[in-house]
Amino acid sequence: MARSGAGQDLGTALGREATGVPVFGEVAEALDGVDVLVEFTSGDHAKQLALSAIGQDVAPVIGSSGLTADDLDEIDAAARRAGVGAVSAGNFSLTAAMALAGATLAAEHLPQWEIIDYAKSTKPDAPSGTARELAERLQQVREPRVDLPAEEVAGHPEARGGTIAGTQIHSVRLPSFVVSTEVVFGLADERLSIRHDAGATAAPYVTGVLLAVRRARSHVGLVRGLDRVLLGAA
Repeated sequence: MARSGAGQDLGTALGREATGVPVFGEVAEALDGVDVLVEFTSGDHAKQLALSAIGQDVAPVIGSSGLTADDLDEIDAAARRAGVGAVSAGNFSLTAAMALAGATLAAEHLPQWEIIDYAKSTKPDAPSGTARELAERLQQVREPRVDLPAEEVAGHPEARGGTIAGTQIHSVRLPSFVVSTEVVFGLADERLSIRHDAGATAAPYVTGVLLAVRRARSHVGLVRGLDRVLLGAA
């Protein structure tokens, strides 16, 4: 879908040989006869695109950052009413999915953690979708123990980061990062760090997206997290 190329052949619009695939200006026009919509736009548009797809019996695979837990609950409810499947993930990398699964296991045994979220200096949202998804998943395991609440810190409490789903998240925005997410668990005299670093290309995400596409219609409702797709929740 691209308004500037609407009506053209996809190959022609890209300056290549014709492919026989048309370009549409609106999502609703493109969904006729489609099984799955793959969405990588922005948090401002992702929910409406997903809901539009569900309304046309199309399963959305949602990759945009910026959706809240409430947004995802709304998508899940709509999908269940329509009897349609959906998949969302803050990160479609297989290694990111494994990091999420490992952190979830660690949280069952380690009561305190914080997340550090690294991204490029121009990333428009904070925290990243990967970090938000991680915090929300850990909250499903347990609330982290907090020895000193951030609002009780002297000086500048905002230096303690933001509280998302009960977890303190510290968002670093600097050139040279793409998206890196680190969760640090702490006990007396020991720490465990689980970190995922993304490279500069989209290649690591292709396999995960294809897995989600293949399984998006195998269930009803929204499955959150590629790790759950990999582990059979979808």
